[in-house]
Amino acid sequence: MDTILRVISRSFDELLGRASGPLHFRVFVMPIVVTIIAIRAELRDAREGRPVPLGEFFIKRTELRRLFRSAVEDVGKVFIVAVVLDTVYQLFVLRAFHIGELLIVAVGCAVLPYVLVRGPITSLLRFLYQKRTKRTVVACTSAIPGRRCE
Repeated sequence: MDTILRVISRSFDELLGRASGPLHFRVFVMPIVVTIIAIRAELRDAREGRPVPLGEFFIKRTELRRLFRSAVEDVGKVFIVAVVLDTVYQLFVLRAFHIGELLIVAVGCAVLPYVLVRGPITSLLRFLYQKRTKRTVVACTSAIPGRRCE
């Protein structure tokens, strides 16, 4: 039991040390990059008229493959960069390799921000996009007959 507590304590200390040690920029930059990717993906889905991803996940199980593939395309490269950077950090700073810590950092930097942003931001972006689309339709219907709407 004492060994388990030491391992947990060491892991916790090492995880906290990533925020201030060498390569600490990745802990702050990667979530920002993933947030931008998630917003771009949501704008793309809104333009194409696709439903909300989380709602689709629970309602249409047939769309699960497409949703997973879309998330992997969006976050995959950032996840790989997070894995590589944390591996470099562990090997050069800690002089050890801990797969559990690697996965915690990679998921925390790449996957978690994507999931959190795609939820709440989805509603806001869809609301704003629908509002803008309605204005265009209203302006187009009030155009002079025989003229094309732009």
